Amino acid sequence: MAETQHSQNDPVQTSPAPAAAGMPGFGEAAWLWLKIGCLSFGGPAGQIAMLHHEVVDRRRWISNRRFLHALNFCSLLPGPEAQQLATYLGWLMHGARGGVVAGGLFVIPGALVMMVLSAIYALYGTVPVIAALFFGLKCAVLVMVVEALMRVGKRALKGPSAYLLATSAFLALFMLGLPFPLVVLLAGCCGLVTPRAFKAASHGQADNGEDALLDRLMRHDPDHADKLARSAYRAGLVALALWAVPLALLLPQGGVFADIGWFFSKMAVVTFGGAYAVLAYVAQEAVNLYHWLSPSEMLAGLGLAETTPGPLILVLQFVGFLAGFRAETLFQGLWGGVLGALLTLWVTFTPCFAFVFLGAPMIEKAQNNPRLTGALAAITCAVVGVIANLALWFGLRVLFGEMALCHWGIVSFEWPVLASLNPAALLIAALSAASLFGLKLGIVRTLALSSIAGLMLHWGGYV
Repeated sequence: MAETQHSQNDPVQTSPAPAAAGMPGFGEAAWLWLKIGCLSFGGPAGQIAMLHHEVVDRRRWISNRRFLHALNFCSLLPGPEAQQLATYLGWLMHGARGGVVAGGLFVIPGALVMMVLSAIYALYGTVPVIAALFFGLKCAVLVMVVEALMRVGKRALKGPSAYLLATSAFLALFMLGLPFPLVVLLAGCCGLVTPRAFKAASHGQADNGEDALLDRLMRHDPDHADKLARSAYRAGLVALALWAVPLALLLPQGGVFADIGWFFSKMAVVTFGGAYAVLAYVAQEAVNLYHWLSPSEMLAGLGLAETTPGPLILVLQFVGFLAGFRAETLFQGLWGGVLGALLTLWVTFTPCFAFVFLGAPMIEKAQNNPRLTGALAAITCAVVGVIANLALWFGLRVLFGEMALCHWGIVSFEWPVLASLNPAALLIAALSAASLFGLKLGIVRTLALSSIAGLMLHWGGYV
């Protein structure tokens, strides 16, 4: 049965090779991608671990070495690396349609959940009980950003040059107010000029002697990836065209939805390091420039994204929903929110498919180029400073009610009014830290515990 199914779905071979007889069919793989999309909680680390467990350890479709090779490539791209890894593996197994299905099913379940949660928040978020639950979520998110900072820093910072670049990135953002894309660009230039000063982040060592199903196929047919390259390039160009369509229609019209399309399209090409790295920039622009939501609401959205399966970058969907919900246009209210969320999803994820499909066939060249590897490793180092800025930005707004502007020459930053410290927020943040770091209850349980704590403090009259 497996042999017959493979022969029907393989776009390259006309008859199944003996070495490939055990390869999963397209339908079997699609069910697995759907399962992973529905259960991929825990942020990028948890999602990658689940992918590894399913396709490497349990089913042995992919060898550990090939999995890590693909992961290292995807981690160098802008966008959610776990979703792009699923796209890459799907493409390698079943061509472009396999990549589209794998990447799409990784996102769709979480996007549907996030759409419902965004609507509940927009319609009922001011109800005291709901507000108390979200208050607990916001306090827990601060701790999770700190945990992400520690995790990424441990992997990325290798040597004094890396620490210096991370610190410089943090100071450039927090004290000089430089734009996030400029900081990323400057970091990449540093790595390009001095590639030996930065070491690419490693996801572990691949073992030898593996004989996974895809390896058997590629050993029997060494040109397998080359045969799939044409479909990948074609799919990548189609993705770029689909990305451009809503922009071409909306930008001449102007208005909120044009702003949503343009802003999140820019985010799609600068999100090196994942969602945590870009959220401070998104929050500052969405809050201060576009006035789509408040800092408190941004934190609530991140808390919701932490509770849903799929990429953490789905928090952008929440921002787009509130922007459309509050738009003074023909589409406003609930329908405006849905349209804003769908537009955000479209311009955020269609580029991800384009990056993978256009880059995957050239993965070996990209990985063996020392200057390119050095540039992207330097960007990863800078991302640590970016996440540190995000942690501080969120933390000050969670724990304090008032901020004061400090200004000396070119240095300008916000600092809290110490008397405005919120004891309830500090208490829940400490509880979240104990849950995540001390008791190691995990993200979902920590979020649930923090929400319950917010509800109890509300009933006690403290929130």
